[in-house]
Amino acid sequence: MNEVEIINRSIKDFFTSKILKLSIIPLILTMLILYIMFFSMASVAIDFIKHTAEISQAGGEVVLDENAPFYITVLTYIVVFIFKYSIVSWLAGFLFYTIGAIFVFKLSVILTLLIISFLTPQIVEVLHKKHYSHIELKPFGTISNAITNALKSLFIMVLLYILFIPLYFIPLINIIAVFFPLYYFFHKLLNFDVGSTILSKNEYKAIYKENSLSFRLRTLALYFISMIPFITLFVVVFYVVYLSHAYLLSLENYYKDTKFLEQKNPEIIE
Repeated sequence: MNEVEIINRSIKDFFTSKILKLSIIPLILTMLILYIMFFSMASVAIDFIKHTAEISQAGGEVVLDENAPFYITVLTYIVVFIFKYSIVSWLAGFLFYTIGAIFVFKLSVILTLLIISFLTPQIVEVLHKKHYSHIELKPFGTISNAITNALKSLFIMVLLYILFIPLYFIPLINIIAVFFPLYYFFHKLLNFDVGSTILSKNEYKAIYKENSLSFRLRTLALYFISMIPFITLFVVVFYVVYLSHAYLLSLENYYKDTKFLEQKNPEIIE
């Protein structure tokens, strides 16, 4: 089955009633979490910045609590420095809202990917019964290694964002520097999530090693789709359906190749 056929099959399965019902869950949960996190906290943060900015522009002195956390102190001094000069204050305000919007967008992708990981076994089960019941699944994924993989990927993503800071000021390169860390997280989480739900550890290593470029290109294409603001909220289940078909078909071919080798050499031990 070629890539176009895999995509067509994935689209048809995505629009079935069982899969569409599952797709509502990450949409609702992510929007709810974002609402609680930002709409309840944003007003406090914005009021703090506006108040500090007004005092700075009026030439007043901003008084800080001695027990205030270090990051609050640093943030306050940055705001005071920026808004002290009206020439740059409008630019700072624009950047604040722009960066905030980008942060919310990226966080929505991360949250949606984390939420969908809990639904992946159900999605795989639906696809397995419908198309691949002749294949035995031996998933090696557990809650512990899923959490470990997510935390590791999250840590590396944050580290990459920090290491790439000097690159943010270089035209064109800064585009890659901004988007690559999230792609790393996107790729690692989706591949492990789907692969560990379908394959044994040895099968995962063998299949991914042989088809690593194909899977990277697939997740890269899905990542580009995710760059449309908040589209991931609606189609993240399709991502899982698409990658599940890719892994299940690869597993099917893996079994065929293994049987062929066994027929040629019965002494081969898996």
